[in-house]
Amino acid sequence: MSNNYFKIAVLPGDGIGPEVVNESVKILKVIGEVFQCNFQFKYGVVGAEAIYQTGDPLPEKTLELCKDSDAVLFGAIGDPSFDNNPDAKVRPEQGLLKLRKELGLFANIRPLKTYSSLIEKSPLKKEIIEGTDIQIFRELVSGIYFGEKFTEEKGAYAYDVCKYSREDIIPIVHMAFQEAQKRKNKVTLIDKANVLDTSRLWRKICKEVAQDYPGVHLDFMFVDNAAMQLILNPKQFDVIVTENMFGDIISDEASVIGGSIGLLPSASIGDSNAMFEPIHGSYPQAKGKGIANPIASILSTAMMLDYLQLEQAANKLRESVEHAIENKYVTVDLNAKQPYSTSEVGDFIADYIKFSEKSYYNFENIKIGKSTIV
Repeated sequence: MSNNYFKIAVLPGDGIGPEVVNESVKILKVIGEVFQCNFQFKYGVVGAEAIYQTGDPLPEKTLELCKDSDAVLFGAIGDPSFDNNPDAKVRPEQGLLKLRKELGLFANIRPLKTYSSLIEKSPLKKEIIEGTDIQIFRELVSGIYFGEKFTEEKGAYAYDVCKYSREDIIPIVHMAFQEAQKRKNKVTLIDKANVLDTSRLWRKICKEVAQDYPGVHLDFMFVDNAAMQLILNPKQFDVIVTENMFGDIISDEASVIGGSIGLLPSASIGDSNAMFEPIHGSYPQAKGKGIANPIASILSTAMMLDYLQLEQAANKLRESVEHAIENKYVTVDLNAKQPYSTSEVGDFIADYIKFSEKSYYNFENIKIGKSTIV
């Protein structure tokens, strides 16, 4: 990775994945022009698309492409033909799980914040969610998703084993505490320590790690209570750290706070690799209709720019997204009265990065529901 040249593996995936990733690539090209850096994009197949082409949800060629890149830009994964077939032996999601494991992406980081202009889109009351700003750290390559699995031949019973070791837990807990030091100095471990041995191990290790961060307050919350507290009082949380399955569920629940799952980005970080993807699924019902919200993918791209130490570009990208949201230049999930297409939202954000207040878009016309370009 040089100071101005970056190799980006692009895995569009399934459903709306190619559409939202296309907007991120479009914006990265503008970022490269404005901030004088060069992104080389190389594409690979994964998930259902890879199964259709090769029979493998993660072809070796795709894996090698990712390993040889500075970062991976990922779309979405999943297909109804597999979701509705419980007997399928090969599934799209297997490709994503293997990719995380092979790249050593042990930490999944999911930021959640509310936008004042979108608060009415949330089913929760304004006074409950206004000012919410949470970072969720989810362990990504261990736990029940990667444990031993078995289904009896006649389908009479099945099991999935959840395992954790100190080596699995310590790195992500340190990351969570380090992030808390930059924020409000509070870490909440979400677990089920009243029932699960793995959760008791998480608690023990969190207490040990906390001794290295005397300025950070550590508290604990059972996952069932946490699911309730996220709805009742999300502002009580600053940094959340948790195991794989709990993190998967809690972070999707948290998306309701912001008003749309189409707003939430994520970064999956390892010792030498990183992948950036929206947390939403493949949403096959919207495929090809131009209604998919690209903002989660675009904000994931901002996290990628942070990772590549292009902080100025990342900040400009976030500013441009907020400008689009404030001007209601968004897709139908956020503005049913005057929606814009997936590509139009990407164009608007890219144009603002390049021209800012001198943009071709006439903002006054946008505010009154027109899309006149001057």
